[in-house]
Amino acid sequence: MPFHNIFSKTEERKEAEKFKIKTKIITDLHEKNSLVASELVNLGVDVDFQHLKVGDYLIGNVAIERKTISDFISSMLDKRLLTQLEDMKQYEKRLLIIEGIEEQELYNDDNENNEEKRGLHSNAIRGMLLYISLEASCPIIFSKDYRDTAKFLYLIAKRMEKDKTPISLHAKKKNLSFQEQKQYILEAFPNIGPSTAKKLLEKFKTINKTLNANEEELKEVLKSKTVHFRNLLDF
Repeated sequence: MPFHNIFSKTEERKEAEKFKIKTKIITDLHEKNSLVASELVNLGVDVDFQHLKVGDYLIGNVAIERKTISDFISSMLDKRLLTQLEDMKQYEKRLLIIEGIEEQELYNDDNENNEEKRGLHSNAIRGMLLYISLEASCPIIFSKDYRDTAKFLYLIAKRMEKDKTPISLHAKKKNLSFQEQKQYILEAFPNIGPSTAKKLLEKFKTINKTLNANEEELKEVLKSKTVHFRNLLDF
């Protein structure tokens, strides 16, 4: 007669407890049907769905915005991204996850037609990435897919387990004017400060016209900075 270990289930539970996440991941209701949320549940995470005014996930006092590549591009075009980044500054720790780099290209210099179709120059995207990292002081993580995103969130939760800082749910959305949003995008380019960005917009009115202006037109505002600016766009 085989020996039956009556303690095996207890030991299994103890083993499982070692990997249990003690830190709750507060998740925006808009993420409820996402594959990321489903994967977090599969990982054994306590997912608490709430209406978040800022970010898609709150882990401890870390605000996290998740964007697929297509959403990242569209949020640049409709200026949502700049407002979201400004809102996230209410949190000392913040993070932007751009998801799907193995499924879709963020930009492609070898396919100009594709860039024109999306309405964004590759260097405009580079400029935005620089702005997010340097000016908005928001770290960026590029994840492969929804599973990869969930694993990043899981590991953040594990790291935050000892952090006793109360979670703030009182962050408010801020409203940047349309003109301020356009200025922020131009300021993301090297050597383009607030004053220069304002002058460019006064002359060309839109970001698209600014990026497509010829060298002589740009010289009226940028002067000696023109060549460097054009080189960035044509890189």
